Formats: sequence, structure tokens, C-alpha cells
Amino acid sequence: MMEPQGYCADAFAAVREAFQENFATDEELGASACVVHDGEVVVDLWGGSAAPGGEPWQQDTIVNVYSTTKTMAAVCMLMLADRGLIEFDAPVARYWPEFAQNGKEGVLVRHVMSHSAGLSGFDSRVEIEELYNWDDICDRLARQAPWWEPGTASGYHAITQGYLQGEILRRVDGRSLGTFFREEVATPLKVDFHIGLDTRHDGRVGEMVPPSATMDEMPGDPDSIATRTFRSAALTGREPQTRAWRAAEIPAAGGIGNARAVARVHGALAAGGALDGVRLMAPETVAMAQQRQTNGKDLVLGVWMLFGMGFGLMNPRIPFTPSPGAFYWGGWGGSIAVVDPDTRASIAYVMNKMGDSTLGDQRSARIIAATYAALQQGCR
Repeated sequence: MMEPQGYCADAFAAVREAFQENFATDEELGASACVVHDGEVVVDLWGGSAAPGGEPWQQDTIVNVYSTTKTMAAVCMLMLADRGLIEFDAPVARYWPEFAQNGKEGVLVRHVMSHSAGLSGFDSRVEIEELYNWDDICDRLARQAPWWEPGTASGYHAITQGYLQGEILRRVDGRSLGTFFREEVATPLKVDFHIGLDTRHDGRVGEMVPPSATMDEMPGDPDSIATRTFRSAALTGREPQTRAWRAAEIPAAGGIGNARAVARVHGALAAGGALDGVRLMAPETVAMAQQRQTNGKDLVLGVWMLFGMGFGLMNPRIPFTPSPGAFYWGGWGGSIAVVDPDTRASIAYVMNKMGDSTLGDQRSARIIAATYAALQQGCR
């Protein structure tokens, strides 16, 4: 059996066992898992291989986490609200005037945060290389008409959400979202997570193993919102192997880090907005993330979703935590992040062997279940 490296408090031994089980069932290649509880790291494990047939996964190995990046972008937007720089009930066009085209005058910032802005994909297909041109992509979205009435339903904004959030941030702060994250979150908290990776870190990046099907090959009605969304910027899982992807700021899908970094950022939110003396936001702002914005069948994911401000909310139809106040999101292939102010815990899991689902798999579920089993036994 694979012997994980790192640290696991005795009270959380079940998490270590769950981590090992993922490898024992041949579902895993390389991965890291981390739990922060009451501001303290109680689990910090890594193991396996950083690439097929390659070097072992090291303490400082980092990988692309796809849509788990959205949780970091959401943190940045919550910080803007905390500083009074944006209002979630304000029109996007207040901050980005060019956005008020083709019937989008009434699209609110909270619609962007909750995947209900009606811009889940692009009208015309965007090649991967075109995603690296920030201004062009934002211009496309500013000119585009919504695919449904904004605010009436969620439709997962798989790639577009990060550009929408990032352009709002750039207009009010002057910095790109990746720069803001680095200077205001990653550096103060000393976390190894990057939205736009410097070349000096390339040697530490693990290789993603793509799923069996690309987004172009996902089944479905070609005229449906779901298929149009995924095929309008069809990812393959091989993008992170290129320097261009790693360097680009793609705040909905291009973040590169490990579980330790993800859990520490969210550990601040779980503890009321601060960690290790670094305050990202007030407790009242953390509570904004928990405010329900949508409740219904998602037009893209095809399942019942509850979205808060930038995160998914606990859903009785997908009951993977017992805490009603927890919020979360995950990435294509299997990574996940859970923030739980009820127990003051955050859970993160990051891997390089991608599963086929866009909604996670048993690997992260085992880590989450084991963590809550420990928490429910009164671990401190």
C-alpha cells in the first residue's frame, strides 16, 4: 500500500486511511489532501507520482486544479465587497460600462457570482489559445446577449465566470485578478497557489492525466445550453502541459497549487475571515458567501444546485457534508475545496489523475467523509 508523506494528527487518522484507499483502488496517480481546523493544519498529506512513470509527488508539487480556482476568485471578489469597492446588488455595468450591451444593463454582480448571468459560454467557439487574450475575451462577453433571463436560473459558467469577475475587479482595483490574489492573499498567507504561474515554478508542476473524454466529446443535445457551454471553449485536460496555459490568468480554470494552499486560504474563511494574523475579510463578509442566490436545476450541470456568492451551498440532494452552513466547489477531474464555518474547518483535495465527471468522484468523497467522522467525534 502507498505510504503517504506528511503529517496527520492522531485524531484524524481516518483521513490518512481514506487517502491511502484512493491509491489502493487504482483510482489515483498522485495527490495531496489537507485539513485546517480552528486555524491549525491537522492533516497535510501527499503521495504517489507527479507524472505517469515520473518522480514522486513531493511536498512542494503543484498541479492545475481547474474549477477549484473559482473558489480563489470568489475570495478576491468577497474581499472587494469587504472593502466597499463593489456591491453585489449593483449592475455589472456600474464598474464595467461596456458590459451594458445586448440586454445586459440589469445583470448584477451577484448574478455573475452565482452563475446566473446568462453567459455560461461563448456565442462562437473559442480556441484554447484565444483564452490567453484577456481583452478580447472580455470584449466578446461585453457584446454578447444572455442565453437566458439573468437571475432566473443558474447555468454553470465553466470558463466565463473568471473573466467576468476578473474584469470587474480590474476596473475597480486596477490590478488583474491573478495579481490581486498574489499580493493580497497568497503572499500574506504564504500559500503556494498561482493564477498565472511564473516560469521559475515550472519544475514543480505535476502532469495532469486527462479524462477519457474531452469537453468536445461530452454527450448531449448540441443545441442545449449545457453542450453549447462546454463546446464553446472545449478543454482537453492537456492544457496545463503548456507554458502558455500556465502563464495565463484564467480565474475559472487555470489555478495551480496544492491542497495545503487551498485549505489554508479557505481555513481563513472557516475561522471568520482570518488566519495566522492575516485578515482577508470580516465575518459578516464570509456570511455573504452563504447567502442563497439560486435554487433549482442548473441549466448546464443538469442537477439541482444551490449557489451562494461564489460557492456552491449545501444541498439536501447532494448531502456530502452534515453542516448546513458549509460551502464548496471543485474542479473538473476531481479536486475539491470545502469551507465549513460551523466546525471552523476547511478541507482540500488535489490530484493529477482526472476522473471523467465534472461533479467530483469517490476520491474526494472519502476524504470529506473521513474528516467529518473525525470532527463529529469532537476532535480539536
